Amino acid sequence: MANSGCKDVTGPDEESFLYFAYGSNLLTERIHLRNPSAAFFCVARLQLDFGNSQGKTSQTWHGGIATIFQSPGDEVWGVVWKMNKSNLNSLDEQEGVKSGMYVVIEVKVATQEGKEITCRSYLMTNYESAPPSPQYKKIICMGAKENGLPLEYQEKLKAIEPNDYTGKVSEEIEDIIKKGETQTL
Repeated sequence: MANSGCKDVTGPDEESFLYFAYGSNLLTERIHLRNPSAAFFCVARLQLDFGNSQGKTSQTWHGGIATIFQSPGDEVWGVVWKMNKSNLNSLDEQEGVKSGMYVVIEVKVATQEGKEITCRSYLMTNYESAPPSPQYKKIICMGAKENGLPLEYQEKLKAIEPNDYTGKVSEEIEDIIKKGETQTL
């Protein structure tokens, strides 16, 4: 589990940027699949829901995927990763920017210490609410636990009702889930 406090108060430099992750990229092993420079920076919060872009189910996750939205009184906890700018293209690709599923946004997030920092993040376009697949929910819950997100928030994530998808997701994601299940036994 990562220390949830801010590691480095200096933030990004000319070679790096801060990325606020709130979905499958909460899990270190998942973000490192395509973005090896990602280093834990701190835990922070915003607002979240699950949905599909233009009502189309994710071909990767087979259900709704996480997005940020305005919901007074609700909040989403996530991880701020400090990343090398050389990973910008791979991160945008992973988040579906070219296909128009997500757009790049700049968000101000609050750390557990109450400090406000500006990060890159992603907002789903043409959002329609939809439940996540059990596999996607599992990856998010594993990442929340790994990074020490508040227990109350972890319980909220566990209580989310997934869809009834029972098929496979990508082999690399199935491997991550299996590894996580083995480590909790």
